[in-house]
Amino acid sequence: MNNVLEKAKKRDIPEYVMLCAQLAAALEVSGWPKPGNVHRTKDFRETRFEHFLAGAVAMGPTMREAAVRGVKIGKGELDASALGLGKLIRRAVHDIKLWHKGGNTHLGTCILFTPLAAAAGRSMVDNRQIELTNLRRNVASVMESTTPQDATDVYEAILMVSSESELGRYGVEGAPDLYDPESRRKLLEGDISLFDAMKTASGWDSIAKELVTGMRISFELGYPTLTKVFQETCDINVATVHTFLTILSKVPDTFIARKIGHEKSSDIRRAVELGRREIRWLSKAAASILEKGGLTMEEGREAAWALDRRLQEGGGDLNPGTTADLTSASLMIGLLQGLRF
Repeated sequence: MNNVLEKAKKRDIPEYVMLCAQLAAALEVSGWPKPGNVHRTKDFRETRFEHFLAGAVAMGPTMREAAVRGVKIGKGELDASALGLGKLIRRAVHDIKLWHKGGNTHLGTCILFTPLAAAAGRSMVDNRQIELTNLRRNVASVMESTTPQDATDVYEAILMVSSESELGRYGVEGAPDLYDPESRRKLLEGDISLFDAMKTASGWDSIAKELVTGMRISFELGYPTLTKVFQETCDINVATVHTFLTILSKVPDTFIARKIGHEKSSDIRRAVELGRREIRWLSKAAASILEKGGLTMEEGREAAWALDRRLQEGGGDLNPGTTADLTSASLMIGLLQGLRF
């Protein structure tokens, strides 16, 4: 544990968690070139780099509150089921929307960061430090303790910033469709918790899968890659971009897959499967960049810029947004662990 975390223990753990979240989101969007994403040298038509910076700052108070409640859970002052995870996620998304007009910048990030922030607060009570294994265990505990009200609140958060054309519809057993006018009632009457709803969606959405696997990709792939590359290069931008490329090379981006697949099938599972097949080339391209040395070698840098240009030509349709969210979560874990640059 570094000196920064030692000082945080003596002052304000929730503030420490908040700053880690804000910085993680800012570092993710600043990473360049992250092929296909908004980054410090590339804007989309309606969503700019500055919109992401505004969102990174605006989510801070909610992440602090999530950590406060995590501390209370650790002290036995609050039951885990009373955390109000869904309302916190909805509040974070709402606050971001108030601070910029650039559309959906951080939905997936808020969905990942909020349980992570609560788990970090609880971990400080458990072990007097944010130890990696305990942090992940507490993330899983936060999700397993969610309620149907949490599910309805997260549905509302998603609808606040997303359209049917972005996410598509799904009619499967286990959770009602987002765009069903009766979905909130069905969640409550069916006693479907947020964990239950995410478990249903985990077959076609990597963010949902993270929430029901103790954030497996972030903890087992993203965070180890981030720390390894940073130790080798002492360059946070290289570490961020290589983490993004590593995740993209091994985990097909479900945001793109869903968009592509919905043009061919209205069945969400079938649509994402078709989409995944069509973007296999993207995972191979990301792996090829890394094989060429990534941002540490001229050939790798040229390949990264070439892929960025190819994806940017899609005007945002080929935006690996889910990969960006997973990269953000990996960065937050690193910062919570004391990563400094």
